[in-house]
Amino acid sequence: MDQTLSGFGTVFVFLVLGIVFVAGGYLTARMLRPSRPNPEKNSTYECGEPAVGSAWVKFNIRFYVVALIFIIFDVEVVFLYPWATVFKPLGPFALVEVLIFAGILALGLIYAWVKGDLDWVRPTPNIPKMPEMPNRRIGKANG
Repeated sequence: MDQTLSGFGTVFVFLVLGIVFVAGGYLTARMLRPSRPNPEKNSTYECGEPAVGSAWVKFNIRFYVVALIFIIFDVEVVFLYPWATVFKPLGPFALVEVLIFAGILALGLIYAWVKGDLDWVRPTPNIPKMPEMPNRRIGKANG
């Protein structure tokens, strides 16, 4: 028998067993749970506080930028693991490659830092004010 088919067969059996296990858990929970819906249970839960306002509130873009920067650097650090395990026999070549990779990551981090994307609260801009004009009396004749 071909080894490739048995390997795919094993994966298929695990996939089917996983689906059956998850579906069985959902069905068992659905049969055992009490079903007594009421308006309080169906309302929005906001950490124990009553929900105020609409859910369509504009968030500061900083939340998304910080999250994306975290994900980018988190995923890139995962790529360092193969260098530590698989590429060890390559010796200095792999070391130079990982140093270049880490250098590119460091440049990206420095760029984000200098640009100010890592500062959570940006300083308020210092807008210069026009000098005040001297008060003039309007409507009175000089004299």
